[in-house]
Amino acid sequence: MPDAPDPRHDPDAPPVEALPQQEPRFRAPARFGHVPVAATPLGWDPRNPGFRNHYPIVNLPTQIVERVPLGAPDLEPNRLIWGDNLHVMRQLPSESVDLVYIDPPFFSNRVYNVIWGDEQEKRSFDDLWEEGLGGYLIWLNARLYEMKRLLKPTGSIYVHCDWHASHYIKVEMDKIFGYENFKNEITWSYGKVANSAARKFLRSHDVIFFYSAGKNHTYNALFDDNISTRKKQLIEVGYNTKNMGGDKYLYIYDEENFRNKEKAGKIDRNDFDIIRYVDPTKGNRFTDVFEIDHLNSQARENVGYPTQKPEPLLERIIKASTNEGDVVLDAFVGGGTTPVVAQHLGRRWIAIDQSRVAVSVTAERLKHAAAERGLEDASVPDFTVEHWGVYEAERLSEMEAGEFRAFVLACYDARVASGEEGIHGYKGSRARIPVWVGPPSPRAIVTAEEVNGFAQAIARLERYRGDEGLRDGAMLAWGFGPDAREAAAELRGREGLQIAFVRLEQVAIDSEAFRSHVASKSTERGDYRGFLTFVHPPLVEIEAQRRRPLHYAFDASGTVVLNAGAKVVNAHWDFDYDGRVFRAARGEWFRRGKGKDPAPVMDAQHTFPRAGRYRVACRVQDDKGGEGMGEIEVEAE
Repeated sequence: MPDAPDPRHDPDAPPVEALPQQEPRFRAPARFGHVPVAATPLGWDPRNPGFRNHYPIVNLPTQIVERVPLGAPDLEPNRLIWGDNLHVMRQLPSESVDLVYIDPPFFSNRVYNVIWGDEQEKRSFDDLWEEGLGGYLIWLNARLYEMKRLLKPTGSIYVHCDWHASHYIKVEMDKIFGYENFKNEITWSYGKVANSAARKFLRSHDVIFFYSAGKNHTYNALFDDNISTRKKQLIEVGYNTKNMGGDKYLYIYDEENFRNKEKAGKIDRNDFDIIRYVDPTKGNRFTDVFEIDHLNSQARENVGYPTQKPEPLLERIIKASTNEGDVVLDAFVGGGTTPVVAQHLGRRWIAIDQSRVAVSVTAERLKHAAAERGLEDASVPDFTVEHWGVYEAERLSEMEAGEFRAFVLACYDARVASGEEGIHGYKGSRARIPVWVGPPSPRAIVTAEEVNGFAQAIARLERYRGDEGLRDGAMLAWGFGPDAREAAAELRGREGLQIAFVRLEQVAIDSEAFRSHVASKSTERGDYRGFLTFVHPPLVEIEAQRRRPLHYAFDASGTVVLNAGAKVVNAHWDFDYDGRVFRAARGEWFRRGKGKDPAPVMDAQHTFPRAGRYRVACRVQDDKGGEGMGEIEVEAE
């Protein structure tokens, strides 16, 4: 996360559009006939690069809904972002990331990949599966292309997949990152599997493709803890010798043992051309076969996410391809393993997921990981929870007026005005249409006085003067009173009768008209109708019942959702809420009932450690992205 004014990291700089130069090896010999391997990635259009023909660019702001303190508030925070990862990555600066690790949905089936139950998650997977494997690869290629742009010249990318589409993904990655930058096809051998296989070997591995951004990528060789019998013998002796290429090599395994042999006259280091020191604690260098067990269902790190990857797997990747302070990106963060491991290893991180529940679960896991490992007292940056494309209306109302105006103007694809009294911004290709923004509160109603004030501000502009002058304006607000609409109609009604008329469009925030400039960009592969929407928090009601001494049962099933058509998809519980930072109890991050279509568990039980007064809080998420919290005080006895 660079903060220097380096032009390579300028978010306004034009994107890097070049694909790697293709070598002749990519051109199939004529005798092969037709093979489905083209010179450019599937879905690429050179007339509209960056896959914008399938996924047009949408620039929307991110809303910071929470900053979680971890011990170093003066450092730039890490970022946890809820939103479509393609559009979020498009707004990140080029060459700003050292390592990308992604575990995207496997090309298996749509039901398996929908895990959290959010509407945005379901909408995305519907798009992903629409055209079979071809559609899946185009969907993935658009994201891989942005990851290539984000990688520093010393960076690397690891893409986790399985047998369903790994061979096809490899071909596409060769085109995007360059065949010469392919480093490894890592086999993650996760041990025994419970299923049986008819007439074939049991499958017990995934594939991880490792590519570098260039020749000088960061790579740290890693070793296991297995010290061979031969190495133990050499440590005891203290040294080993070899003759290679006419040079005499001396390998010192143990300095003390070697000096004793030297004092005894058994060897003289001056007799050797090259001296190397061998780390006696290092075992064997890791190969491209990672033998790491699947995550145990009873493991402490398990959050209930069915495709969650074990921390040792990410630890090996992050250690190999980054150094302390480097930036790690995971655009499909799921259960949060990547940022948890990156945080523990002293790396910076950016994590993105399209599921609001996944982001919430990851946030809770990060809080617990920091506390359990004693990181909260160290120099660990805070992290922000941010939303892109779907925004919390209540939190927007807490903004200062100027901040709120800038946010709404950015959503409306308008720019902030520079000093004109009564005009907050301008919209249009030549910034010709003046824009006025109402107050932050969703309960505020625009009045006739404000309408007339805006019309007078337009009339003061030089462009307004004359018969053919500027006559249009736009007012953006949560709501307009009847008198405001009448005032606008009166101003518009003067057209054709006198010069002093203004056509004012009154656009309600969170209306179809407000988001039409985004929704109109939808394509066959990209449904943008769910972007630029505003959600409200559920009203969380908690009931408590004492079951036995210090043991209480809690129930939040009375929660009321306020977003139309929404339903509750998850609930977290904090049994000792401090009124500042919500920390869900372990085991209360993501709970589901049993059955084919399990519902979220809305009740919980807890035994308090001692008698006294406690604040119990419950955070609830609905499938539209709304999140609300309720509290109750309990006198434990």
